[in-house]
Amino acid sequence: MITYREAVAEGIAREMRRDPAVVCLGEDIGAAEGVFKTTTGLLAEFGRERVWDTPISEQAITGAAMGAAMTGLRPVAEIMFSDFLACCWDYIANEIPKIRYMTGGQVTVPLVVRTANGGGLGFGAQHSQAVENWALTVPGLKVVAPATPADVVGLMAASIRSDDPVVFFEHKGLFASKGAPPPEGHVVELGQARVARAGADVTMVALASTVPVALDAAAELAAEGISAEVIDLRCLVPLDMRTVLASLGRTSRLVVVEENPYQGGWGATVVSIIADEGFELLDAPVRRVAAECVPLPFAASLEAQVIPTTAKVVAAVRQLAAY
Repeated sequence: MITYREAVAEGIAREMRRDPAVVCLGEDIGAAEGVFKTTTGLLAEFGRERVWDTPISEQAITGAAMGAAMTGLRPVAEIMFSDFLACCWDYIANEIPKIRYMTGGQVTVPLVVRTANGGGLGFGAQHSQAVENWALTVPGLKVVAPATPADVVGLMAASIRSDDPVVFFEHKGLFASKGAPPPEGHVVELGQARVARAGADVTMVALASTVPVALDAAAELAAEGISAEVIDLRCLVPLDMRTVLASLGRTSRLVVVEENPYQGGWGATVVSIIADEGFELLDAPVRRVAAECVPLPFAASLEAQVIPTTAKVVAAVRQLAAY
């Protein structure tokens, strides 16, 4: 078995071995091996020519990554907490994703910005946000959020090889989770969702940390005779709605489980596409189980009131099943 955090380092190392243009940069990623121990072994194997410790400046990290990518490297830049994307938002939203477009394809920016995302560990309001929806609003960015160690490796490979910039969200609450190690050469195509559990009565669409929440809910509901299908989106851009619509065609009921706040969360985009392209497939209203629109509390008991839980998902599915 391999942990999610080990899979991050393994995924990066595989690509660094494959392609000498791949370099890493970020705060404390070298000798300290990352604050979450997600770059373990990289400095020892690849040296300071390819693993760069940076100052505590998100703008410096993303600016250097952009320049390196424009001149032929494939940087993997770490922003320690996803909340801190706000510190370098001009680069993320206004510079990096627009260069290929503004140069008519003459200049590409093949870089990955990877970052620790989400709540559940009591890190408080400034270090616990799930901010995939921030990146989702920016045309030109690909947005990736794996739920399993194997997908971390496979999606990391596809992200680093992409000629478009990718924001790669690693969920802090999943770092200790374990899964089967992926085979050599494992690549997961960006924009290909995964059916994590087959079912016939209701479709649950989830991402990153909400995938195990949805799977736990599905197991509990199965004891009540409710068969739930769980779709792991894996990516928000590209967004695989074909798999979601195909599932909805089998179940006719939909619950979206997301850690973003309800207001402006990615689930709203999924639901709007269902309204446009799959309305006639529905036999019941759509339900969204999302985070509350408040800053994340520090206390575990209060945090559990804000973010999606198995109990909240079970309650939503029961309502739909009885509709």
